[in-house]
Amino acid sequence: MKNYDLVIVGGGPAGLAAAVSARDNGIESILIIERDKELGGILNQCIHNGFGLHTFKEELTGPEYAARFAAQVYERNIEYKLNTMVMDINDDKVVTAMNREDGMFQIQAKAVILAMGCRERSRGALNIPGYRPAGIYSAGTAQRLVNMEGFMPGKKCVILGSGDIGLIMARRMTLEGAKVEVVAELMPYSGGLKRNIVQCLDDFGIPLKLSHTVIDIEGKERVEAITIAEVGPDRKPIPGTEIRYECDTLLLSCGLLPENELSRSAGVNLSPITSGPVVNDSLETNIDGIFACGNVLHVHDLVDYVSQEATTAGKNAANYIKNGKNAEAKEVKIYPEGGVRYTVPATIRPSEMDDTLTVRFRVADVYKNHAICTYFDNELISKRKRPVMAPGEMEQVILTKAKLAEYPELDRITITLEEA
Repeated sequence: MKNYDLVIVGGGPAGLAAAVSARDNGIESILIIERDKELGGILNQCIHNGFGLHTFKEELTGPEYAARFAAQVYERNIEYKLNTMVMDINDDKVVTAMNREDGMFQIQAKAVILAMGCRERSRGALNIPGYRPAGIYSAGTAQRLVNMEGFMPGKKCVILGSGDIGLIMARRMTLEGAKVEVVAELMPYSGGLKRNIVQCLDDFGIPLKLSHTVIDIEGKERVEAITIAEVGPDRKPIPGTEIRYECDTLLLSCGLLPENELSRSAGVNLSPITSGPVVNDSLETNIDGIFACGNVLHVHDLVDYVSQEATTAGKNAANYIKNGKNAEAKEVKIYPEGGVRYTVPATIRPSEMDDTLTVRFRVADVYKNHAICTYFDNELISKRKRPVMAPGEMEQVILTKAKLAEYPELDRITITLEEA
């Protein structure tokens, strides 16, 4: 069995940034395991721009952003294995993986960083009545076909779901000469970034119908038509609101799920809200020495935040490998309330954390003229007004070590929304 100080599962933006950070913090023995044939993860098929504004202070495409981090990995001679699938991680941090060259093999790691990213919510989970003809794709599959394989999924399409990938594919299909009839969204708000609604739908005259869903799919060999209908507050279709569109393609952009089968088999506690691991301020899970970052932890809206989070995870994993864990450190739980769905991290250890800590979260609905309030026990510590908050955009609160030091007896931190 081979030994490595640090094994990183996933060679996408999170895995690459974590590896670079761990090496820069003194860890020499690092292995990145990636199941695809190249590093960069999902960014390789995201050929649109808008990446890197925070990290590199310039606008890059997905492949350009990935290439910059891959170059940093090459410069540092960090070892990586491509076309390699991790089958299992146990709580002793033994990683079982397989590929064509080595067959099945095991690695003993001192620490593991989970950076497997996320996958699209499958149509099977959506229960749409009608036939199951050709021409139904997830938005990410269609993106790969158009941008990497050079295939067009169809000529006339309907998109269900207004997540960022669905919005971007509405624009992409239009630019490639297809007609996008409509984007239907079950919820009364879009799941994507505001700028994507403007740049991908409004600029191309593509209608977005909120509180609508697909109720019928016609066609036996290939999709021939899609019927959508308005839904009420109970999310059930309202009779008489049906609209039928003739089309040959249905793209599904119905949300993303963190890829956590490996985490579950390793015994990592998962959040019922995010489906990602529950972590502390070091981004460490309930199992000593197993860390998580990026979209496997919770689905991010910007890749720049993925890289920031992964850099933190790499640094903390390096610290764990060199110094172990302080089991005596007091943990304080963060309680999300009043419209805050969850927080990452879920707990903090004031004595162990950095000088500042970014707590990220999403809200449950669209809120106008509200404030993000942070309480230490029952005392209001900060109140930040926000004109609009929506589930499609991540929010954050910054905690400082200096402020926490003023409350040595602190029992709980509450982050909530209140009217401004």
